[in-house]
Parts: sequence; structure tokens; C-alpha cells
Amino acid sequence: MPFLELFDETLDINSTENYELSVQISPDGFAFCLLDAIRNKYVLIRSTEPDDNKYFTADNISELITKDDFLTRKYKKVNVVMPSPKFTLVPAPLFDPGKKEEYFTFNLNRDDNEVIAANRVTDPDAYSVFSVAKTLYEIPGHFWPATYPFHHTKPLLNQLSHSSKSIDGHYLHVHVEKEFFNIFVYNRGTLKFSNTFNYRNVSDMLYYVLNVFKTMGISNDETLCFSGSTGKYDDIWSGFSMYLRNMKFIEPSGTFTFSYVFNDLELHRFINLFSVSSCE
Repeated sequence: MPFLELFDETLDINSTENYELSVQISPDGFAFCLLDAIRNKYVLIRSTEPDDNKYFTADNISELITKDDFLTRKYKKVNVVMPSPKFTLVPAPLFDPGKKEEYFTFNLNRDDNEVIAANRVTDPDAYSVFSVAKTLYEIPGHFWPATYPFHHTKPLLNQLSHSSKSIDGHYLHVHVEKEFFNIFVYNRGTLKFSNTFNYRNVSDMLYYVLNVFKTMGISNDETLCFSGSTGKYDDIWSGFSMYLRNMKFIEPSGTFTFSYVFNDLELHRFINLFSVSSCE
């Protein structure tokens, strides 16, 4: 299994009550990071992915947590991010917690093994209503009982809202997961478009994204921002560079800093994991 670990020399396993733990759980991978709350600095990240063409089960992830020397300790705060392609945004003034399943099934198909949950998003003022496999959704409650899982759009939209405010015009963002991607379009700091598409290859992504450009009358000279499971010179970057002149990766930003050991890490790949500490 592909494994990544980076940690600062100040990391102290006996001081975890001064740390904030953020965890990301999905069939495509498991990752966590530690924020030193005293110095407001990230000091550790560990990430594990399944072998090619395989997925983690709930049992696999529970085993990773149980065997990890950090994950069974007490923390100042614990955040859990759960990526999922199936979500819908409901304006906050119209949201009724008792009807979240109705909002979801009005837009999406629900599988029998799924749990429907909702998170408040501050900008736009809305709720992200999403589904997660029940077996995965139960993991945080078992290991961190006081934790309520966040859909990945909660930290992502919080980050994009901040980034879009500095752009006088369109802000276009594609967040890539292994089998789906989100595209968001802001104009003058206001979210105008949000959708999720499954994809098999770069051609699928190009079709959907360029169609959004065309439908919304956006010039190919506009900058397209990326985050998630992509990197410079990979197939996604190379494919889009044939059609778009301006592209860049968006890194997590906030009041926190990073240890020097993160200098060579592509921070945009873990944008939701690092950004969730800034969410309320």
C-alpha cells in the first residue's frame, strides 16, 4: 500500500492533548494530520492508499486506526472529513433538518447502505446534504464519539470562498478525487455553479469542464484552479494545458503554518484535510 509520512522533530506523542487531529476517510484512502495548537503549526501527516484498482473497506480503515500509535490518544479537538460524490446544496433559510433525506432523494439516488447527513456551510449560506456508506460513517463515532463527520465540500467551499474574494471576475475551481471531481464557478465572490461528475479518464473531465466554460460564456483565457488528486505534468494537467492557457494549484490557507518538513509536499492534494481546522 502506498504510504506517506512527514513529521517535525518537535512532534511529541505524549503531548497530543495540545494537538488538533484531522482525519480523512474514504474507500480511496486514509490520511490524518496533526496541528500543534500552541504554535498553530502542522507537525505531522500520514497517508495510506489501497493498492491499484482496490478500495479500503471499513474494516481496513478501522485496522489502520487501531494499529496507529497516534490515533488512539486523546486530542484537544478531532475533525473528520469524508469525501463523497453525492451531495446537494440547500439554501439555509429553506433547510429543515427533518427533511434532509427528502432534499437528497429529490436530486440524487440513495443506496440502501447509505447514511444521509448534512453540514452547515457559511459561504454560500447553505447546507451540504450528502451520503456516505453506513459502514464508513460509523467509524468516527466508534473512535471519536463526540465528532460529527464533515463532507469534503465544507472545508473546500470555505477555502474557495476565501480565494474567490480576491478575484475581480470569475474564479474557476476543479477539485479532483480518484473517480469523481467537483467544479465550482464563482463570479465576483459569489458561487454561481456547483456540480459533480464521475470520470474514467482525462477526456471525460475535459468534456465536462470545457462545456461549463462554453455554457457560461467563460473565456479559455481565464485561470482554472485545481486541488486534490492531481499534480503538475500528470495526465490531467497535460490534457487541460492543450486547451487552457492559465492553470494553477490552490494550497490550503489560514492562520496556521506548516513545518519545514512539508516544503516538498504538494499541499493542494490535501487541501480539505488541512483546511478543516478552520471550519466552525
